[in-house]
Amino acid sequence: MMAVQLFVPNFRVDECLEGIRECLEKGWTGLGFKTVEFEESWKAYTGLPHAHFLSSNTVGLHLAFHMMKTKYGWGDDAEVITTPLTFVSTNHAIVQAELTPVFADVDEYLCLDPVDVERKITDKTKALIFVGIGGNIGQYAKVLKLCKDRGIKVVLDAAHMAGTRVDGKHVGHDADVTVFSFQAVKNLATADSGMICFADAEDDARARKLCWLGINKDTFARTVSQGAYKWMYDVEELGFKYHGNSVMAAIGLVSLKYLDRDNAYRRQLAKWYEEALAGDELIRAVQIAPGCESSRHLFQVRVDKRDEVLMALNEYEIHPGVHYRDNTEYKLYASGAGTCPVAHEINKELISLPMHMGVTQQDVQFIAEKLKTVVRIGN
Repeated sequence: MMAVQLFVPNFRVDECLEGIRECLEKGWTGLGFKTVEFEESWKAYTGLPHAHFLSSNTVGLHLAFHMMKTKYGWGDDAEVITTPLTFVSTNHAIVQAELTPVFADVDEYLCLDPVDVERKITDKTKALIFVGIGGNIGQYAKVLKLCKDRGIKVVLDAAHMAGTRVDGKHVGHDADVTVFSFQAVKNLATADSGMICFADAEDDARARKLCWLGINKDTFARTVSQGAYKWMYDVEELGFKYHGNSVMAAIGLVSLKYLDRDNAYRRQLAKWYEEALAGDELIRAVQIAPGCESSRHLFQVRVDKRDEVLMALNEYEIHPGVHYRDNTEYKLYASGAGTCPVAHEINKELISLPMHMGVTQQDVQFIAEKLKTVVRIGN
């Protein structure tokens, strides 16, 4: 059997090339007709009222905190409650906006625990970022209510949640801002890009200016407008170069076309894993919260002696991953060490098993069989 990797991007190459060719033939590869089309398609797919295409999820998270801080006049001592079990870009965005991350612990779904969230709220708490790890919604509704009742702004880091629905409704409709990722190994794949979706129309309008250096009229709008003075625009505030481009949007439009189909297959993979691992007391699968139709970006299990298990699986040409290292173990976030004991312990046990469109039922059976064998090393 060939090596089974954690992630392998799946592109419909001919359809993607057709969209990219259109960009090249029209001579428009930057912010423009394809990015507008993708934004409209994303709004139609999710039901979210606003969507702005970006170069990555990471820049979207920074933009969200920057905009909130400047809009509401938060001081540098303002706190943002966050999770230690995430990719570092989540927490970097808080620090880059000169805000203070406060780590709250996680629950059995690997998402923020509302009990610890409430414990960590202070007078300085201005926002909270909820990470839907692996496409899981966790106890988001309880966390959201805590925040809404106290006037705390909610950012949903939906990097793993393209296609995740709760009770039939796509995630993101109840957050102040939701940020998605369309990076190469995500469920909706491009080379790299993202989408920021504000609840408020004025925030969306401001984001469009800030993503193009604070200029109040983007290049595409100036090009399609009629009359002279197309070069006339104003710069209203200091901005960034965060917008997406038409080449990435062309790829994204193709990926969006197949997103529900691909996510359905991922859920089937997860079901096969669950069936194959059922009853093994040494392998604890991370469960999906009730009512959540997860994108199933990840299938995670918890095992003892995780590092030894990973090395043993590699000997069988099985290459899982780890999502994620407890961020408080990093030097940059060491101030949070010891504040999230559940996340710290879970972090030592997590393995993400291969989950992509190239994984077959036979692969799942092989991986499960070898995993059940190697977890007994030393036990």
